[in-house]
Amino acid sequence: MSILIENINLTVAEEVYLKDINLNFEAGSTNIFLGRTLAGKTSLLRIMAGLDRPDTGRIIVNGQDVTGMSVRKRNVSMVYQQFINYPSFTIYDNIASALKLSGMEKKKIDKRVREVAEMLHLESMLDRIPTELSGGQQQRCAIARALVKDSTLLLLDEPLVNLDYKLREELQVDLQDIFKERDAVVVYTTTEPGEALKLGGHITVLDEGRVIQTGVTSQVYHKPATIRVAEVFSDPPINLLDACADNGSLNLGENVSIPLEGHLKSLPSGNFLVGIRSNHLFLKPHGKNDAQLNSRVELAEINGSETFIHLDYETDKLVVQEVGVHSQKIGSNIMVYLDPANLFVFSEQGALILSPDRTPPG
Repeated sequence: MSILIENINLTVAEEVYLKDINLNFEAGSTNIFLGRTLAGKTSLLRIMAGLDRPDTGRIIVNGQDVTGMSVRKRNVSMVYQQFINYPSFTIYDNIASALKLSGMEKKKIDKRVREVAEMLHLESMLDRIPTELSGGQQQRCAIARALVKDSTLLLLDEPLVNLDYKLREELQVDLQDIFKERDAVVVYTTTEPGEALKLGGHITVLDEGRVIQTGVTSQVYHKPATIRVAEVFSDPPINLLDACADNGSLNLGENVSIPLEGHLKSLPSGNFLVGIRSNHLFLKPHGKNDAQLNSRVELAEINGSETFIHLDYETDKLVVQEVGVHSQKIGSNIMVYLDPANLFVFSEQGALILSPDRTPPG
């Protein structure tokens, strides 16, 4: 099976929702749509499902134009952010509902329901009704209803966003295994770079209704084509510093000079923007080549087991992501350390020039 998205455009009330979307998906592939809220992810999913029609463009499935075809005539399943289950049905009957409507015989329905229930660890709950289950279990039920149909196109629109962190991690692992076992085209939307990396596969980075980069997920993470891609594919967004290369050194502001060695050695003279992800800035030195940035604390934001420290460094703003709880006095001066091997270099126009020397898994 193949799905071709060809020149899709969608405008609603003079606002551009999707612009010039061209994508191709093959059977058995896991495809991630990554983008911030209102990037166009759900709009594109609804068009792929047949729930909405684009202003222009086509959806081609196995060579057939299905753009105007009703969702009922398509072999597609969709899972939404909000789990939707029949409240008076048992979990068994919720999962089996689509198969019963298709007229499948009872023995086959029973076999399929129990197989999918086992995949999603629901086998001991089949006699319960949804209100007797936790939120995570109810979402598992909604996912099971989508999987049991064995659709050729499986669309998941941020299906784990309303679950707590532990449940999300468990389901991310389960879903990776389930996707590998299926021959469907799987499309999964998320706003979170970490979730995209865990799920792997291929990624489409969307921003303001436009595709800004596609490729193998890990490769796009390690080589974002532009600053905008790097910002979307980093949480918090990648830190950016004004920089100037001259006489064999890369100068970050007035007081930090980094030798042009390693992946930086080919950098010509000129002005650039240097990017570094927040998890590659540290409050303690990590190696002999570390550069030191004398910074001023604006805010220390504790989020679970991590602390995000917002800083001023000369004229630039930085965020440091530290594991653990770290109290920092607002207005105090602290030293921040970075390894030059982790630096991205972008042109002043925002195009990637150099990225850290890493060979991501393909």
